[in-house]
Amino acid sequence: MPHAPTSAPPPRTLRPAPRALLTALLAVLALCAGALTAAAPAQAAASAWTPKPSPLTTPWTDQVPTDKPLNEYPRPQLTRPDWANLNGIWDFAVTAANAGQPTQWNEQIRVPFVAESALSGIKRQVNAGDKLWYRRTFTVPAGWNGRNVVLNFGASDWRTTVWVNGQQAGAEHSGGYDAFSHDITALLNRGGTNTVVVSVLDPTQSGGQAIGKQRSGPVEPHAGGGIFYTSASGIWQTVWLEPVAPAHITRLDMTPDLGTSTLRTTVRAAGANGRQVRVTVSTGGRTVGTTTGTVGGGALSVPVPSPHLWTPEDPFLYDVRAELLDGTTVTDTTGSYTGMRSIALARVDGVQRPVLNGKFVFQTGTLDQGYWPDGIYTAPTDDALKYDLQKHKDLGFNMVRKHIKVEPQRWFYWADKLGLLVWQDMPAMDLRTPDSAARTQWEAEYHEIIDEHRSSPSLVMWVDENEGWGQYDQARIADDVKAYDPSRLVDNMSGVNCCGAVDGGNGDVVDHHNYVGPGVTRPSASRAAVLGEFGGLGLRVQGHEWYPGGGFSYEDQPDAAHLNNRFTGLIDALRLQQMPAGLSASVYTEITDVENEANGLLTYDRQVVKVDENRVRAANQALIAASRGTPPRATLPTGGYKSLRVTTPGFTDRYLRHYDGLANTEPVTAASPALLKADATWKIVPGLSDSACYSFESRNYPGEYLRHREFRVHREAGDGSALFKADATWCAVPGEGGVRLMASNFPGQYLRHYNSEVWLATPGGTHAYDTPDRFTEDTTWAAENPWTP
Repeated sequence: MPHAPTSAPPPRTLRPAPRALLTALLAVLALCAGALTAAAPAQAAASAWTPKPSPLTTPWTDQVPTDKPLNEYPRPQLTRPDWANLNGIWDFAVTAANAGQPTQWNEQIRVPFVAESALSGIKRQVNAGDKLWYRRTFTVPAGWNGRNVVLNFGASDWRTTVWVNGQQAGAEHSGGYDAFSHDITALLNRGGTNTVVVSVLDPTQSGGQAIGKQRSGPVEPHAGGGIFYTSASGIWQTVWLEPVAPAHITRLDMTPDLGTSTLRTTVRAAGANGRQVRVTVSTGGRTVGTTTGTVGGGALSVPVPSPHLWTPEDPFLYDVRAELLDGTTVTDTTGSYTGMRSIALARVDGVQRPVLNGKFVFQTGTLDQGYWPDGIYTAPTDDALKYDLQKHKDLGFNMVRKHIKVEPQRWFYWADKLGLLVWQDMPAMDLRTPDSAARTQWEAEYHEIIDEHRSSPSLVMWVDENEGWGQYDQARIADDVKAYDPSRLVDNMSGVNCCGAVDGGNGDVVDHHNYVGPGVTRPSASRAAVLGEFGGLGLRVQGHEWYPGGGFSYEDQPDAAHLNNRFTGLIDALRLQQMPAGLSASVYTEITDVENEANGLLTYDRQVVKVDENRVRAANQALIAASRGTPPRATLPTGGYKSLRVTTPGFTDRYLRHYDGLANTEPVTAASPALLKADATWKIVPGLSDSACYSFESRNYPGEYLRHREFRVHREAGDGSALFKADATWCAVPGEGGVRLMASNFPGQYLRHYNSEVWLATPGGTHAYDTPDRFTEDTTWAAENPWTP
């Protein structure tokens, strides 16, 4: 039965299995972070700071500590035991873009929350001409003596410059979505207090750089905004210190090779070219394989015999350890993890499909924008960051499309750990055609993002561009990304059918957007068919709206019952008609509401799950299960005559007939007039717009067909138009005791009898003929011997 919206359960912490070395190390690292915490600004300043009120509060808004928020180790795929979290209260100031360091610091900000957010304590608009300034002090723990100190930034949007003790640390960094670091050893006062100052210039849409959905404007809830949201300027991911050996490992690039049962690992290091490195794969403390090689000498092949494969149902992770050697002495050790899996494109039953570990599984996911009403770009806590991914699992999805935003590395850790396939978008530039400088920056940042996340087993596809926003060189970019990371699929353009987008014609998928959809997307000889966006069913929940009364959707639903019926109807259409016809993946818009978008399965504040979790999970699981077997198909004989009988109990003596050009049902018996019998007889022919489907030609009006128009079903003569042919084409899907006839151009909408009239009906629709009562029975027809041969 339909359920009214219910409150989401309190976020639950899913603890990684104790077998994993990485998990134990992460727990130790969190404890070390507390012991090695860098000094904060003066206590008086910290105690004076308060957050601003959030327009909506999430379950975690009030759980954010003033000092050391997001205190989990920030880089799970390259771990060390010592680190110090610099998140917390920093001095803050704003100047003109061309100004030098301020002399007055009259405000404080809680890092890493952006200045526009309530959790930062600032909560005001940042303009293109503003430069943001941050300052705090820290001391280096005595236990770090003899080691270099690296200052790490998870991400800062956009152009960031760092000074330590008055001297600039490294080069200015441009980019809003990639991590960067500076070795600050030579700038430190080892025995006392150190001061770090950071400036950030973020022109947002006026700058030409990657911005995703950000648009500068008022930070208080307001009408409008559409599909673009509040900007996120400045530091928005964790800032932290780390002691390292002068020669140390900087990155592990890990690619599973199932064909050879090895983990191909390239070890990147600073000051260590030519040094020996040892990579070990283990599970539960038991070594699985180990290999020694040379830094800079190419990829090492670490044996992983009889690998335990990573899948969404069984996201098994191995522990990885990399050791830098000086002779037989280990001089640097890093921890990591990997999942053994493959992703590729293959022909399955004559259709191009993405295959995971060599097998096709339908990828059903949602569009995940990664916005928060309290933190905007930054989730308030690590539990919050994990929560949206956990809800995907609870709702039966096996995939998530991270939409034109790149999350912190801990988000990828949770996707890896929980078992979700990830499509990662490259954040788009502004809608205008970018100039050469913007292109150079965008492509460089894209490569940095690929490098940062290339070892996550959950990440299976890179999405280059979206709906033509800032589009250019689509084919070249897709080829470049494929060459840079050949281990994953590439989508050259999501929404090639939308908004003036230009399809590069290459990559691994052809990607359509259809609202509400699911529409019709077909594979080609070289690319799989995916539905990159569809749905957008809206339900506004009073008390949980960002701007009350301002929400919009692609199709408003009057209540939760209609939302449940409509949503599950769309998923059923994918299973019954679109997946058997060649569709391989779908992305529903969206997992949560975002500002004035009310399309979410959850409210923006994550307080209410709008849908019936059990029904949604069952629909998704049925879709996934169907993709693993032979999809059920329904067929009808063509070239001859049939009569279509109603199968609804109590009405099984009725047949589909036309009368004065309209389709109806009426009882037919052997004693019925000849005209009625002829009206109830149809010639079944291959579909006028799709030969895999069917069209129904009138027995006594040859050349006239059963077609839908404005939801009513008519008998009309063809006019040769593509629209008529599509409206007169019906795809058969299995039904109990017969077949269900789905409109070929409106998958998920069915031929239904209602009060003797025949309509194009929608599960969860709002018309009288969409009623859920006996919907399946009313849309199932038995093809029987014709009343008029």
